[in-house]
Amino acid sequence: MQALTDAILPVFVLIGFGWIAAWRGVFGESAVDGCMKFAQTFGIPALLFIQLSRLDLGQTFSIGLLVSFYVGAFAGFALGFGAARAVGRPATDSVAIGFCCLFSNSMLLGVPITERAFGPEAVPGALSIVALHSPLLYSFGIFAMELAKSRGQNVPGPRLALQVVAGILRTPIVLGVAMGLAVNVTGLPLPGPLVGGIEMLARAAIPVALFGLGGVLWRYRPEGDLRLIGVVVCAGLILHPAITYGLGHFVFDLPVNHMRAGVLLASMAPGANAYLYANMYGVGRRVAASSVLISTALSVLTSWAWIGLLP
Repeated sequence: MQALTDAILPVFVLIGFGWIAAWRGVFGESAVDGCMKFAQTFGIPALLFIQLSRLDLGQTFSIGLLVSFYVGAFAGFALGFGAARAVGRPATDSVAIGFCCLFSNSMLLGVPITERAFGPEAVPGALSIVALHSPLLYSFGIFAMELAKSRGQNVPGPRLALQVVAGILRTPIVLGVAMGLAVNVTGLPLPGPLVGGIEMLARAAIPVALFGLGGVLWRYRPEGDLRLIGVVVCAGLILHPAITYGLGHFVFDLPVNHMRAGVLLASMAPGANAYLYANMYGVGRRVAASSVLISTALSVLTSWAWIGLLP
């Protein structure tokens, strides 16, 4: 109960503030969109830039941690895609639903909950996952969708590759990660005023994003294929963290802080990006929206359970 009170509820209280503000009409859709635009385009890229530019990369990145987390993520995609195809959904819809199972809300929910639950010692492991999260999963998602769309159209390989690369490079979070790693590796000194401004942006990222996420969730209504929504919920909240826990504990024998970071980030609900991805392609939107809403609500309890299971 103390873990629920101290680590999880404050994050969801902030989401709840945004939800209530949108519900009561004091925070309109344009304001919610502005919050999310700021967070995704400026705040979170700035946060990732600052954090990754200062990480000890040799101590932070663990092959066992990354394999444990991402094997679970891609297993979720396989389950979601296969379930959607089994009930007769088109390939493009199935990719979008699989992406909902693949893309956990690791940055907006996972990092703050990990830090509140286990302290700053667990954050570097979480950031090593986040550093690859958007670049790797968006790359895969864009490639899979372009492949599904090109079925029967004989799209040349170079053109398909160009579409994938262009989609990745348009993602601000990917740019923040790339620049942070570049500064870290090269040791490039940055002017103090520039660093101070970026740090101010970074401090605003998580609170603004969580408040805006509450407003986004107000728009969603549980509708669509309930069987597929159930698959997404189970893949995100149970299958992904269970695989991460099993591989991390029994195969790689991960250190405690890496286990905490990997399993908690894996146990997060699909983020708003899962819906934005479906909306970008105009497929699977009802299932994506409902899955984000229901999974986020249920993750209050499932996150508590995983925290209790972790050392």
